[in-house]
This record gives sequence, C-alpha cells and structure tokens, in this order.
Amino acid sequence: MVKKKRIQQDIGYQIIFWVGLFLFGIAKNYGQYDGTNFKEIIIYEISHWIFQIAAANFIYYVLIEYFFNRKKYLLFSLSLVVSLYAISVVNRIFIVYGVEPLFMNYPKDSFYDIFTDLNYLLFHYVFSIIIGAFIFIATMFMLRYRNEKENAARLLKEKAELELKALKSQLNPHFLFNTLNNIYALSLTNSERTSESIHRLSDILDYILYKGQRKTVLISDELEIINDYVELEKLRYDERLKVRTFEKLESSNTIPPLLFLSLVENAFKHGAGKTSGEAEIHISAETNKIHSVLKVENTFNGNNSFEKEGLGLKNIKEQLKLYFDTRFELTTTKENNWFTITITIPAHHD
Repeated sequence: MVKKKRIQQDIGYQIIFWVGLFLFGIAKNYGQYDGTNFKEIIIYEISHWIFQIAAANFIYYVLIEYFFNRKKYLLFSLSLVVSLYAISVVNRIFIVYGVEPLFMNYPKDSFYDIFTDLNYLLFHYVFSIIIGAFIFIATMFMLRYRNEKENAARLLKEKAELELKALKSQLNPHFLFNTLNNIYALSLTNSERTSESIHRLSDILDYILYKGQRKTVLISDELEIINDYVELEKLRYDERLKVRTFEKLESSNTIPPLLFLSLVENAFKHGAGKTSGEAEIHISAETNKIHSVLKVENTFNGNNSFEKEGLGLKNIKEQLKLYFDTRFELTTTKENNWFTITITIPAHHD
C-alpha cells in the first residue's frame, strides 16, 4: 500500500515537473520566432522534451540506483557519458529523419555525420538533456529526502508507542493478586468494605484498560485512581502504613496515563513492601498553567535499593523521555531513610 502510494506520488510529481519544464521552454523560445513558426517551436520542443524525460528517468532510476547508490562511481561515470551520447544520437536521428521532414525539405545529415559531429551533439542535445535531468534529479532527491524524513519520524513514533504500551503493561501483577486475596479475606468476614474494594479495583482496571491507552489524561483523573490504589494497598498494611496526600491543582493539566500511578506503585513496592515496621508515604501534586510537579516520598530501610526491575525508576525515566524528550526534570534524593522522587513536566503534552 505504501509502495503504491509512493509510485502514484512520483507519477504526479513527474507530470507537474515535465509539463512545467515544457511550458517554460515554449515561453523562452516564443519571442525568437514569428507566429508562422510557432508550430515548429512546439514540434522541436516536444522532440527534445520526450528524450529529456527518458534520459532523466534512466539516469535517476537506473544509473544512480544501480551504480551511484552502490558506490560504483567509476562505472556510474562511464555509464553516464555513454548514455548521454547514445540518447543524444537517438534524439538527433529522431529529429532529422522523423520530425524535420514534416515541415522542411533540407538535405538530411548522414548517420556518419550524426555520430561523429560531437560539438553539435554537445551544444544542441547533451546540454539540454543534462539541464533537464539535473533539475529533475535534484527535485527527486529533495522529495525522497522529505519522504525518508517523514518515514523515519513515523517509524520513531510507532516505536515509541509500542514501547509505551509495553511499559504501561508492566503494572505490578502482585498488586492484583494481593488485592484479590485481601478482598477474598474481607468477603469471608462479611466486611462492609468488600463491595467498596471490589468497586475500587474495578475502577482501576477500567482506567488501565481504557484511559491507559490514551495519549494523555487529566491529572485529576489520575489522582482519583491513585486514591483507589492507595485504599486497596492499605488492606495489606493495616495500621502500620500512613499515607498523606496533598493536591494544589490551579489548572487542568494533563499527564501521560499511568505515569503518576507508577511513581506511587514504586513507593509501595520499595518502601512499605520492604519495611516490616511502620511505613509512611507522602503523595503531592501541584499544577499551574506552565508545568506540573509530581512528588512521592516514602520511608525505607537503609539496605533498600530503588533501581529494580518492574516499572521502577528506569521505566519511569523511559516513559518521560518518550513523551517529553528533554523537556522534563526528574530528581531523586535519599536522606534520613526517606526516598523522594520529584518530576516536573510541561502542563500539556504536545
């Protein structure tokens, strides 16, 4: 499909280019003749024009493709010279024996004269072919460069989207298993929190499956899911876990889906999940019309490491690079058994 579209595009460009070149030649020579010879101008221009098209396409699609692009420069040069000579000779024979007899009775040049009169071939045929071919090939190279640039950008975008989907799919599966086990335990005791927990889990899964596939979501939507996530995680830790949240949303900023949730999950995984005693997690989000600042703090024991597999910091950085390139800040600090990660991103993703 892409190849067919490219062929159609090339044909369209060629029609526009060669018609434009033909009209330019007519306009350039029109003032040199009176009205009675205008028909001859048209015939001569068409005769040269046909061979310009053939020569330019032969050079571009054959000589450049099979010799120049494969770095066979000597063969390319020899083939170019021979091709220009051969096409010029054929063009001259076509005009002398096929075109000029239509409107003049002058003696025809012999084949020997046509083949050996190099000066006449050079100034009346070769230069004309070279000029048309040069402009055509330069135009085609520019178009090819543009197409290759667009294709490269499209491939990079597709690659980035695949990588993002892979990163998004890495939400810690242990969270789901632990949550289901906790809900099952609640159901055995006929706890009133059972239906609430099921509803929260349903909202999280719906968010991951549907909103998680969007390019961006409102930060307020992400914070609602984070609240559900936190409440479900509390089922595991009971009273030993303390979570504080702070929100200062001055504008309706957007964020790549699951990004902030990944930070929070990382805090539970490497903080509360690896601490046998009391644990604390602080979650804050601030927005204005310029940027958004997301911060997560959690306690940890002195031997804990945060550069682990899973979503972790490595994958969070990868997501930020894919979305924002260099237009973000990510800082981490470890102090007094507190780990802090802060992300500053633009208010909206371009």
